[in-house]
Amino acid sequence: MLDAANLAAPQQRAIRQPQAGAQSEAAMRKSAKDFEAQALGFLLQPMFATVDMSKSSFGGGAAEAQWRPLLVEAFAASAVRAGGVGIADSVYRELLRQNGAQTPNMGETQS
Repeated sequence: MLDAANLAAPQQRAIRQPQAGAQSEAAMRKSAKDFEAQALGFLLQPMFATVDMSKSSFGGGAAEAQWRPLLVEAFAASAVRAGGVGIADSVYRELLRQNGAQTPNMGETQS
Protein backbone atom coordinates (compact mmCIF):
# COMPACT_ATOMS: atom_id res chain seq x y z
CA MET A 1 0.00 0.00 0.00
CA LEU A 2 1.29 3.43 -0.90
CA ASP A 3 1.69 5.82 1.96
CA ALA A 4 2.88 9.41 1.61
CA ALA A 5 5.15 9.00 4.62
CA ASN A 6 7.00 6.12 2.90
CA LEU A 7 7.69 7.99 -0.35
CA ALA A 8 11.23 9.16 -0.89
CA ALA A 9 11.76 12.89 -1.26
CA PRO A 10 12.56 13.96 -4.82
CA GLN A 11 16.24 14.52 -5.47
CA GLN A 12 17.40 18.04 -6.19
CA ARG A 13 19.10 18.42 -9.56
CA ALA A 14 21.12 21.38 -10.68
CA ILE A 15 19.88 23.11 -13.82
CA ARG A 16 22.59 23.42 -16.43
CA GLN A 17 22.89 26.67 -18.30
CA PRO A 18 23.18 26.28 -22.07
CA GLN A 19 26.73 26.70 -23.25
CA ALA A 20 27.61 29.34 -25.80
CA GLY A 21 28.03 27.69 -29.18
CA ALA A 22 26.50 24.44 -27.93
CA GLN A 23 24.59 23.95 -31.17
CA SER A 24 26.58 23.41 -34.36
CA GLU A 25 26.20 25.88 -37.19
CA ALA A 26 24.76 23.14 -39.43
CA ALA A 27 22.11 22.33 -36.82
CA MET A 28 21.27 26.03 -36.46
CA ARG A 29 20.96 26.40 -40.25
CA LYS A 30 18.64 23.37 -40.38
CA SER A 31 16.53 24.76 -37.52
CA ALA A 32 16.26 28.11 -39.30
CA LYS A 33 15.15 26.44 -42.55
CA ASP A 34 12.65 24.26 -40.70
CA PHE A 35 11.23 27.36 -39.03
CA GLU A 36 10.90 29.13 -42.39
CA ALA A 37 9.13 26.10 -43.91
CA GLN A 38 6.71 26.02 -40.99
CA ALA A 39 6.04 29.78 -41.27
CA LEU A 40 5.44 29.50 -45.02
CA GLY A 41 3.11 26.56 -44.41
CA PHE A 42 1.03 28.68 -42.05
CA LEU A 43 0.90 31.43 -44.66
CA LEU A 44 -0.11 29.05 -47.46
CA GLN A 45 -2.77 27.16 -45.47
CA PRO A 46 -5.56 29.79 -45.85
CA MET A 47 -5.01 29.89 -49.59
CA PHE A 48 -5.81 26.20 -49.90
CA ALA A 49 -8.69 26.41 -47.42
CA THR A 50 -10.61 28.79 -49.71
CA VAL A 51 -10.26 26.76 -52.93
CA ASP A 52 -13.44 24.98 -54.11
CA MET A 53 -12.04 21.51 -54.82
CA SER A 54 -15.42 20.02 -55.82
CA LYS A 55 -14.88 21.31 -59.36
CA SER A 56 -11.33 19.98 -59.65
CA SER A 57 -10.24 16.93 -61.62
CA PHE A 58 -10.05 14.86 -58.47
CA GLY A 59 -13.38 16.02 -57.01
CA GLY A 60 -12.28 17.05 -53.52
CA GLY A 61 -13.84 15.08 -50.71
CA ALA A 62 -12.86 14.12 -47.20
CA ALA A 63 -9.77 12.14 -48.22
CA GLU A 64 -8.35 15.04 -50.17
CA ALA A 65 -9.02 17.38 -47.25
CA GLN A 66 -7.11 15.04 -44.93
CA TRP A 67 -4.02 15.04 -47.16
CA ARG A 68 -4.08 18.77 -47.95
CA PRO A 69 -1.94 19.81 -44.93
CA LEU A 70 0.82 17.47 -46.12
CA LEU A 71 0.66 19.02 -49.58
CA VAL A 72 0.94 22.50 -48.09
CA GLU A 73 3.97 21.38 -46.02
CA ALA A 74 5.58 19.96 -49.16
CA PHE A 75 5.02 23.22 -51.05
CA ALA A 76 6.52 25.21 -48.17
CA ALA A 77 9.56 22.91 -47.89
CA SER A 78 10.08 23.13 -51.65
CA ALA A 79 9.96 26.92 -51.51
CA VAL A 80 12.61 26.93 -48.76
CA ARG A 81 14.86 24.57 -50.76
CA ALA A 82 14.52 26.95 -53.73
CA GLY A 83 15.81 29.86 -51.65
CA GLY A 84 12.86 30.80 -49.47
CA VAL A 85 11.81 34.33 -48.68
CA GLY A 86 14.64 35.26 -46.30
CA ILE A 87 13.17 34.19 -42.98
CA ALA A 88 15.74 31.41 -42.50
CA ASP A 89 18.68 33.78 -42.97
CA SER A 90 17.35 36.18 -40.34
CA VAL A 91 16.62 33.36 -37.89
CA TYR A 92 20.06 31.84 -38.51
CA ARG A 93 21.82 35.15 -37.81
CA GLU A 94 19.81 35.53 -34.59
CA LEU A 95 20.68 31.98 -33.49
CA LEU A 96 24.35 32.72 -34.11
CA ARG A 97 24.08 35.94 -32.13
CA GLN A 98 22.40 34.17 -29.22
CA ASN A 99 25.06 31.46 -29.21
CA GLY A 100 27.81 34.05 -29.03
CA ALA A 101 29.28 33.34 -32.45
CA GLN A 102 30.22 36.05 -34.88
CA THR A 103 27.55 36.96 -37.38
CA PRO A 104 28.69 35.74 -40.81
CA ASN A 105 28.63 38.03 -43.80
CA MET A 106 25.46 37.01 -45.66
CA GLY A 107 26.18 39.31 -48.59
CA GLU A 108 24.99 42.55 -47.05
CA THR A 109 27.28 45.52 -46.64
CA GLN A 110 28.39 46.66 -43.23
CA SER A 111 27.67 50.31 -42.35
